[in-house]
Amino acid sequence: MENTNEPQQTVEPLLPNQLDMTIAQKIAYLQKLQQALHDGDDRQIYELMDPIRYARDVKKSRTTDQSADLSMLISDVHADLSHYLSGKLIDYLGQTYPFFYYDEINNGTFKIYFGNWWDRRLFGELDVLNVAFKFDEEEYDKLRQTFELAPAHKRFNSDNIDAVTAENAKLQRLIDDQSERDNQKDTLRQQLKELGSKSTLPWDSGKVKEERQTIVDKLSELADQDEAAMNANKTIKENDEKILSLSKEDTILNYEKQSIQKTFEDFTHFESHNDTLYTDYLTSLIGKGRVNAND
Repeated sequence: MENTNEPQQTVEPLLPNQLDMTIAQKIAYLQKLQQALHDGDDRQIYELMDPIRYARDVKKSRTTDQSADLSMLISDVHADLSHYLSGKLIDYLGQTYPFFYYDEINNGTFKIYFGNWWDRRLFGELDVLNVAFKFDEEEYDKLRQTFELAPAHKRFNSDNIDAVTAENAKLQRLIDDQSERDNQKDTLRQQLKELGSKSTLPWDSGKVKEERQTIVDKLSELADQDEAAMNANKTIKENDEKILSLSKEDTILNYEKQSIQKTFEDFTHFESHNDTLYTDYLTSLIGKGRVNAND
């Protein structure tokens, strides 16, 4: 017999209205994005792509409505969106960062070059969707150090150039001292000959052996210097090329430093502008939108 006292299990009915609302929200989101594309409203597109960040960094408000972010619906067209949005962004960057140049190596993927001079450096990538620079850490650090060393009237490669220059001077002395070494070797060989022909008492044999070893060690040292001198010209030439390369890099870094100083005065202001690039750019789009609305 069934236990009539057990509670009856109920199954929650499906909520078609709720499902319909979710689908409607997604359709409305895509329609709003499509309309923004038709209107050329880049600001609206950025807000739709990341409403939480837009609220925080542009509106200066906080939103906890996670349902407002439907950006996953367009994840498969990020490259196309990046290509589309790059137009106005690069125009803006051309005014605010006139020393950066961009190359679209793939659809929506942009490399950053510093300057338009010979041997300019590949400096990183432009993240169009997030309105951010992704600098090459090594190249960026070279530029930062260039600014830090400037007050001491030093350049990035100053210490390296000084070290290589000192090595060249040492090698040149080896070459110049060849005649002196030859004379020393003749003298030492004569001393060895005299020791060999000299009759010694048994109790002096240890002393003579020690003198002989000292002369042999000195001759060995001079032979090592001769060998180094033989390769010195080749090494000096290689070092000269190294110094030239380091000097060229310092010249490029100095061009970059001057470019930043002309636009931002110093490296600190340059970095602070980088940190607020997203907010600054979207704020500029808001300003342009108001101007167009008043026309």
